[in-house]
Amino acid sequence: MSEEFPSALSRREFLKRAGASGVAVAAGTFGRAAAGAGGGTPEQVHLTWGADPSSEVVVSWCTVEAAVNPRVHYGPTPALGRIVPAETRRYVDGLSGETVICHHARLSGLAPASTVHYAVTADNDAKQDRPFAAGFVTAPRERRGFRFTSYGDLATPNTQWTISSPQARHAIVAVERFAPLFHLLNGDLCYANLNPTAQPAVWRDFGDNVEPSAARRPWMPCPGNHEIEFNNGAQGYGGYLARYALPANGTRFPGRWYAFRVGGVLFVSLDANDVVHQDCGPLVNGPRPLVPALNAGQPPIAPGTALYVRGYSGGEQTRWLEQTLRAARADAGLDWIVVQMHEDAMSSSDPGNGSDKGIREAWLPLFDTYGVDLVLCGHDHDYERTFPVRGRHHDTGRDVATGEPVDTLQPIPLVREDPADGVYDSPQGAIHLVLGGGGTGAPLGVYGRDPQSGAPLAKVFTKRNAPRPGAKPGTFMRAKADAVEAAIWSARRDTESAYGIAVFDVHYDETPGMTSITLSYWHTVGAVPTGDYELFEKIVLRKKRKDALRNSS
Repeated sequence: MSEEFPSALSRREFLKRAGASGVAVAAGTFGRAAAGAGGGTPEQVHLTWGADPSSEVVVSWCTVEAAVNPRVHYGPTPALGRIVPAETRRYVDGLSGETVICHHARLSGLAPASTVHYAVTADNDAKQDRPFAAGFVTAPRERRGFRFTSYGDLATPNTQWTISSPQARHAIVAVERFAPLFHLLNGDLCYANLNPTAQPAVWRDFGDNVEPSAARRPWMPCPGNHEIEFNNGAQGYGGYLARYALPANGTRFPGRWYAFRVGGVLFVSLDANDVVHQDCGPLVNGPRPLVPALNAGQPPIAPGTALYVRGYSGGEQTRWLEQTLRAARADAGLDWIVVQMHEDAMSSSDPGNGSDKGIREAWLPLFDTYGVDLVLCGHDHDYERTFPVRGRHHDTGRDVATGEPVDTLQPIPLVREDPADGVYDSPQGAIHLVLGGGGTGAPLGVYGRDPQSGAPLAKVFTKRNAPRPGAKPGTFMRAKADAVEAAIWSARRDTESAYGIAVFDVHYDETPGMTSITLSYWHTVGAVPTGDYELFEKIVLRKKRKDALRNSS
């Protein structure tokens, strides 16, 4: 891959990609809109992979009012010869009382590694004469090279909302400049739950912002702590689950976690809110209760109330994860395993949350056993990369209050410095990445340090939140990280820029019987929001293809 940042899209071209995207639609193809109606006009259009990314893609969108006969026309050419009706999901936001209407059309039977044109409309679409139209490329079925990108913590560019940033617009353009097959969005999509009186409006700003990219290539999310919303269904995920139609997981908890396969790579998306010790959900700080709008039909929410969802699956997610990883290890066609989640097993950010022992307890042993290669996270708003890690040290942390030893399950790095050529021969353990600078950013260069030795330190959550004494059920004391440990696993941290995007190129057959993944991390130039990016670092993971290993044994 060239180390020059791809040339900038013009604003006109970028916005055009949210519209026709070169797809010609004959006038009158879609019938006549209902007289005086336009509430079924699509907005916030985005794509996700279906059960098999080589043959199925889901087109999703929202409408202001109920859509009449919502549907997608699609085909391998702009003639768009096939039609599929949409499934409609709706919910009433539990704080504003606003009804949100979302639609999902599943496009199946597609050819692998092929271009598909589509158009979205309804009988009451005000733009039926020229409906929203775009195109995408399906995934390859066989082992072949492809590109994907990733970051987390995006937000919206509308700075009237809490935790929003102008950088969110630049981050969307960055995805398009690198033109991946798909993008992984590692949680904390828009921070709607920090704007409790306007959650649907924040989601709408987010959806409109990402549309120019997400309508052209699948954006595959995982839930972050800010996807948890008061009064919006189980675990507070009503808003998230209404908007995203994600691959099935065969459990009682659809949409929270899933897996999909592209060629020789398995991608596993997890909900870390289920296992982390830290309390990351919404909290009513007080001193007054949070009072939902009258039409929401919900009682006031008392000060101190938090949505703390740790353990909600009763271990079902972890059992699913082990079954999925075990099957992947036995599959001769799978060479790589990439995991995404929101919270971090390892982070030495000082203004951020730091590390969480809950992930280390529940999932890191499975990553070791079944050979996970990459773990992509967000949560802390910076960039940090670990060395390959496997196993754990015991009793190497210390309590921040007493100084007593604490078992943080400190991950063990298998090397203590990067190879001179930047090439890691795998499998050596999993490399974890903190990619939390999509649209938000932490203060630069603020990482934990031992005050005496100056060695890197990491905060660690080792205890779950405790209920607030004498308070009603559901109210908690929001704890801070209770322990610290030496960050011996930390390989590289970006102290120059708060924002960036990770680009991954999967390669095959550069050397017979070998495969590799090149990680290029690009960060913005300067400490303020900008559309200019430069290469911060590049490493390569390399290994024998699994079929080559079996043929040689």
